[in-house]
Amino acid sequence: MSGRLVFLHGFTQTHHHWHECAHLIASRLVTPPTIAFVDLPGHGLSGDDHRTIEAVAADLPRVGGAGTYVGYSMGGRHLLAAAVRRPPEIERIVVIGANAGLNDPADRAARAAEDERRAERVEQVGVKAFVDEWLAMPMFAGVPSIESDRRHRCRNTATGLAASLRLAGTGAQEPVWDALPEISVPVLVLAGERDVKFVDIGHRIAETIPGATFAVIPDAGHATFGERPEATAELIAAWL
Repeated sequence: MSGRLVFLHGFTQTHHHWHECAHLIASRLVTPPTIAFVDLPGHGLSGDDHRTIEAVAADLPRVGGAGTYVGYSMGGRHLLAAAVRRPPEIERIVVIGANAGLNDPADRAARAAEDERRAERVEQVGVKAFVDEWLAMPMFAGVPSIESDRRHRCRNTATGLAASLRLAGTGAQEPVWDALPEISVPVLVLAGERDVKFVDIGHRIAETIPGATFAVIPDAGHATFGERPEATAELIAAWL
């Protein structure tokens, strides 16, 4: 098994958002790992890459290389879509606050319509205003107000974020719930204690993947590694 950790960020973020927690994880391991970060389509250095999750899933293992993959929220959805293909490069999986898609067609249609409204909104008001609105959502209430966090989010473009919503949003993604039992590598599923929706989803994911482990980050909401980086790093490092 390789000593490589590959980190996948959430919507409106870039690879920079993982830096602090990734290095905290690495500092707790006996053998220092190689750390790799991926900017997902529509974000950061991949802002001009407008592809679906399914298209990225086929390519992600080649881009990230062999190792343990850690995905948060949107990054977790990308990771699960890639993992069900059982590529040899994905040796272990950690997902935080992630879903495996929406099985109900009506739910998917409703979410796709919501994602379209958000895509039109970012195109209308621009990235800075949209990011402020996004971070004002209740699920991000525990995220510290750090200027560097907002600055890196605002490096994204309206075109890239809109494409991500339309092509890689939860409403656009093909659900992979039925394929989760095919995952045979070690899996850790995490959710913040206050993120009730994703605690329930996390339990379900862990129960569906054979041998998977589920754990809660105490006193954390959706963005656990931003809200409580030390606690998140400690739990992931202990599992590794």
